[in-house]
Amino acid sequence: MKVISVSVGKPEIMKTKNEGLVSTAIFKKQVAGRVKVNQFNLEGDAQADLSVHGGWSKSVYVYPHEHYAFWKSELPEIAFENGNFGENLTTEGLLETEMFVGDRVRIGTAEFGVTEPRMPCYKLGVRFGRSDIIRRFLQSHRSGFYLTVLKTGELGAGDPVEILGRDENKVSISDIVRLYVQDKNDVETISRALKVELLPERWKEVFRTRSQGS
Repeated sequence: MKVISVSVGKPEIMKTKNEGLVSTAIFKKQVAGRVKVNQFNLEGDAQADLSVHGGWSKSVYVYPHEHYAFWKSELPEIAFENGNFGENLTTEGLLETEMFVGDRVRIGTAEFGVTEPRMPCYKLGVRFGRSDIIRRFLQSHRSGFYLTVLKTGELGAGDPVEILGRDENKVSISDIVRLYVQDKNDVETISRALKVELLPERWKEVFRTRSQGS
């Protein structure tokens, strides 16, 4: 398990066909060398809308490099490269089916906790110039996932990813997406998800409402 590339970006104003002028930081660029890990982001990175992006639970976005082959076959007209989905870390060996919410990992000298999957917003459509990517991204279950920073430090491309601890509730990133998209009445998995300390409260509120109504 390792980091293939590191990408960062600051908000910029984009002119779009349907949304008009949009401020977005989804256009990440790969960087070389060591990158400082701050409390809420990587050095050189920022988010445009802090009401839905960034913060403690979305400090660093990870996307598996393995998914790019799928997207290249789905959208052959697009010249994909690492960072295209707005991820900070493009990784190898960290799939959503195998990473549990609450897992702790070390990358470089920094330590992180796995918090939640990425739910696409309209800015993904801005990035690719097509609104259908939002639906396709969600249905693909290739969400990537966010990390919270537990210990600041630095990291870089090529760094191994070391698992420091696995959450005992064993709720994977894929489980959270599955509960959200299709298995909305899976009370057993929901009950385990509600016990995960690092799962953000907004997710727990959704699951509590569903479990109470089932």
